[in-house]
Parts: sequence; C-alpha cells; structure tokens
Amino acid sequence: MKPTTERISTKCHEIEELLVAKNRAYGDSALNPLGIFASGDAEASICARIDDKLARVRNSPGAFGENEVTDLIGYLVLLLLVREDKTTKEER
Repeated sequence: MKPTTERISTKCHEIEELLVAKNRAYGDSALNPLGIFASGDAEASICARIDDKLARVRNSPGAFGENEVTDLIGYLVLLLLVREDKTTKEER
C-alpha cells in the first residue's frame, strides 16, 4: 500500500480534475450562477446543492452511480472559493 501522504495527494488531484472538468462543462455556473430559475447568490446555490446531496446520501445512497463523498468535497471546495471571493470583495 502506498504511503498515506501520497494517497492524499492522489485523491486531491482526482478531485481537482473533477472540479476543473465540471467547471468547463457547466461554464463556471457554480461561482457565477446564471440566475435563470434560481435567484440566490453563488453561496446560497452551492449550499442548496450540498443540502440536496446530503439528502440523497440519507435517502438513496449510491443513486445514479455517483460518489457522494467526492461530490460533497467538490461542493465544499467551491463553497470555500465563494467565501474567499466575498472576503476579498469586503476587504476592498
């Protein structure tokens, strides 16, 4: 078995690749939502997605063949970015 530090690095890289691919596919809609149907800001939208994912974990784990843990980590990284953006804007 590989050392834990190497495994952590590999897993973080996999999540990075997933987030970058989704960002390309969705056109940066997580941090810059289109607002066609939903009117909340990026933070509220991401929190709603986290809530939805947690509900799916509770009600139907493994639905749609998704890895809920990876998806949650991805949404939490996006939430960190949104909050960083807010802090940066407030500091200006």
